[in-house]
Amino acid sequence: MDGMDGRAGKGGERVRLIPWAEGDLWLLRRTNSPEMTVHLGGPETEEQLAARHRRYADLGPGRMYRVTSADGGETVGSIGYWPRTWQGAEVWETGWAVLPEFQRRGLAVRAARAVRDAARADGTHRYLHAFPKVDHAASNAVCRGAGFTLLGQADFEYPKGHWIRSNDWRVDLERGD
Repeated sequence: MDGMDGRAGKGGERVRLIPWAEGDLWLLRRTNSPEMTVHLGGPETEEQLAARHRRYADLGPGRMYRVTSADGGETVGSIGYWPRTWQGAEVWETGWAVLPEFQRRGLAVRAARAVRDAARADGTHRYLHAFPKVDHAASNAVCRGAGFTLLGQADFEYPKGHWIRSNDWRVDLERGD
């Protein structure tokens, strides 16, 4: 599959998920600013970015994507899903980043819906979780808009060695919600 489309709401832009490729390191560099990483523990070193890029390119199980505008083809951000052991069960976890010039247009919500569909099609795990910090209003709004259910708060380690208070949002992939 070369990509998945995210349906637009009333009058909204559509997005397309393009599997992460070797040439996408530039996108990690663009999202590595202090503003873009304030809820993620701050910017990473070039070595950390290179290692992340290799993981994204070879991710399996799971998948990382470059998010593009379905109409114009512009890259607007990234999203993906990967396995995580959570509360004794194997689940999918998701996370995203939308470039500043494309924020506040509903693109992250559409990308989250599309990645939810991709994780459902994968068929490996029943649940897809997202763990935004409790005070990250935008990412919590994305979860709400993409049909995730808020299960409550949890202490979450991200990055390694750095504990944050997160909301635990979940989608039941078997039920189709």
